[in-house]
Amino acid sequence: MPIDPTPTAMKVRSVNRALAQPLALEGRRVMSAIAKQPAAGLVAVRPLGLAGDEQADLSVHGGLSKALYAYPQAHYAFWQRVRAQAGAAGWGEALAPGSLGENLTVEGLVESELWVGDRWHLPHCMLVISEPRMPCFKFNAAMSFNQAAKLMVQSGYCGSYLAVLEPGQVQAGDAIQVEPGPREVGIGELFRARARGRA
Repeated sequence: MPIDPTPTAMKVRSVNRALAQPLALEGRRVMSAIAKQPAAGLVAVRPLGLAGDEQADLSVHGGLSKALYAYPQAHYAFWQRVRAQAGAAGWGEALAPGSLGENLTVEGLVESELWVGDRWHLPHCMLVISEPRMPCFKFNAAMSFNQAAKLMVQSGYCGSYLAVLEPGQVQAGDAIQVEPGPREVGIGELFRARARGRA
């Protein structure tokens, strides 16, 4: 199948990972690895995710179909603005890559261009889009204000989970070439349908 031609540069801006740590949440402590930190150099991509990364709650994150989570860099300005409006951060305070809990911060791809089954060819591995990320209860804590999960649902800025078709390595700056899949189910469409189902 041909690679999807596009004039927009599609690439990995940052590779992010974290080990599970206690997170203070509504007066209790839960384990979470949502606070990802950028990694330097090549990082191994394995069938269940990045080397050095964990998922604390495998009922909602992780597994073969949700090995990695990718999030568009394009939405960072939105989250910086709403966090400032909520008093959770200062105006102009930048969010570091990985702040949305993503393993891959990506450039040139947003939900309207993400389809279940599309393959991402990177220089040293191949991934496939599997499903949208639904915000869990830890997302509000990660963003430091109580309406964050609701805003993700309203905005549709969800990002996508990826399965690993060909393990290998990934690093910041890697180009992403998209091989279209069936193009029957869009990530944005599926996210909205699931959000309605939850409501």
